[in-house]
Amino acid sequence: MAATPLRAARELRGWTQDQVIARLRRATNESLPAATSLTRQLSRWENGATVGQFYGRLLCQVFEAPPDALGLSAPLSSTQDARIPELQDRIPFSNPDAELVGIFESQTQNFRLLDRRLGAAHLLPQTEQHVAQMENILRYSMPGSARSAIARALAEASSLTAWQALDSGHLDKAWKHYEIAKSAARECESPAVLAHVTAEQTYTLLDNGYDDEALQLVRHAHQQAPRKLPGLLRAWLFAAEGEALAVVGDGDAARKAMDAAARYLPDDPEDPELPFLMLNETHLARWRGNCLARLGADEALDDLTSALSGIEDGSLGRAEAGLQVDLAMTFQARGEVDEAQKHAQRAAELAGRTGSARQRARIAKLLAP
Repeated sequence: MAATPLRAARELRGWTQDQVIARLRRATNESLPAATSLTRQLSRWENGATVGQFYGRLLCQVFEAPPDALGLSAPLSSTQDARIPELQDRIPFSNPDAELVGIFESQTQNFRLLDRRLGAAHLLPQTEQHVAQMENILRYSMPGSARSAIARALAEASSLTAWQALDSGHLDKAWKHYEIAKSAARECESPAVLAHVTAEQTYTLLDNGYDDEALQLVRHAHQQAPRKLPGLLRAWLFAAEGEALAVVGDGDAARKAMDAAARYLPDDPEDPELPFLMLNETHLARWRGNCLARLGADEALDDLTSALSGIEDGSLGRAEAGLQVDLAMTFQARGEVDEAQKHAQRAAELAGRTGSARQRARIAKLLAP
């Protein structure tokens, strides 16, 4: 039997099937199946099986040839659904294994660490692509534990991307990614992840001036399944609620919420099941100081000074910028203008370094006449 155009094109170039597969991988940013699966699929295509649109485009790119030259442009029969070849290409290859999920989770954690030190300005395009890859895998995954695992990984990554978008001043993009995160959290049936991403979404409301709605949302996130949530997450949720209460001016309730956060904070705040949370006594002191600064309370100074001494130089650029803004607010409320200016200038320097549009907006509001 005469060789098909695809096989003839490969043999003309002197390539082995393994070499074609290596070129396919280099031609796309998407995850492709294992070599044995791709080899089997390539053999089917070389024997006349229909090539779907996704792999058809890749093959044309690899061979630098139009579809006709590779025998990829045969018209579909009137009864054939044009979407079927695409599904034939993807469905068998979209069941992520534990190793792939682990790779995605490691990438997300690396983005978290970079984000804490450098800020979101240069990372957002990378994390958006990271989320898009996982979305695509989830979309074509079959039900089961593998789909649940990739959904959880997607929820955590999309929440990080949303926070970076928020910090960069892209509020609509932030809201969209929080919605992706919530949908993925529901898919993986994780009350903890769902509570976290829902509560974090409140900051898009706070930054838009929807203070009452933000308080309503953070309380909703906490009240859905509180008994199923670990203590560390409950501490974080109480602190987030305390901040929303401070924004609306309810000082007594804000203090009570922060006290509850301190009670729930475990002695060992490291929880491998909650890699997206970074909360210890220093962070909680900073958070409490932020709430008190928003309320114009003198006592904020002790918490903020303590928190500042607990931050290693350069380790948390954006967090330190926020802390410096809080200190400036506190000194301004005390009438100590020179100290307020000093901390505002330091905050501006850090915000410029990390590209935090969110902190720059707070500084501009603080320095406005």
